[in-house]
Amino acid sequence: MSLTDKAIEQIRELIRTGSLPPGSKLPPEANLAAQLGLSRNLAREAVKALAVARVLEVRRGDGTYVTSLQPSLLLEGLGGAVELLQGDSGALLDLMEVRRLLEPAATALAATRITDGQLAEVERHLDAMREARDDVERLNVHDAAFHRAVVSATGNESLLAVLEGISGRTLRARIWRGLVDTRAAGRTLAEHEAIFAALSTRDAALSQAAALLHVSSTEQSLREHLRSLEPATGS
Repeated sequence: MSLTDKAIEQIRELIRTGSLPPGSKLPPEANLAAQLGLSRNLAREAVKALAVARVLEVRRGDGTYVTSLQPSLLLEGLGGAVELLQGDSGALLDLMEVRRLLEPAATALAATRITDGQLAEVERHLDAMREARDDVERLNVHDAAFHRAVVSATGNESLLAVLEGISGRTLRARIWRGLVDTRAAGRTLAEHEAIFAALSTRDAALSQAAALLHVSSTEQSLREHLRSLEPATGS
């Protein structure tokens, strides 16, 4: 480990042990450095790194605070990382594989916990998708909101943050554009309707199967899209 990494780990340990609980204010830089046996420069670099990771928040003129440490905040960077992988076909397919492993199970869990109000929200986004069959931008927005509403119904914030992170907006837009161009959007809308219908019956197994079919179909669409981008090879 570099000296900066060690400094970061020391501050993390203070947070893990409760010496610096969520929302607490860090000591002034000089005091923090002395407490940890660091140079002020190392303490400053560690704070900067943890601020980027959303573990700390630097408030100008006020000081540095530990954030809420909520999963949605700490895992926020995952979505940004996914956006950077748009040019890496292998990485995108790996992400789809992760989604295929997690989302059907999340949908099954949602079926056992979803409230009438949450189900109505899922239906609202489904209706909006039906109305926007040929509008890639609107389809993309309501598709993301549909899946967010489903996973939100699990009540598991970490699961929601991970699935939202790996389902990047740009990646979704690419898939929808391909579906609209090949007139396959209707099939994908039907898959969303099947997920909603299964959730409406609170049937976990049926909801999981409907979600698996949808994610597998989306993965296949992505594979076809990526193949279409490959340069043609001569005989």
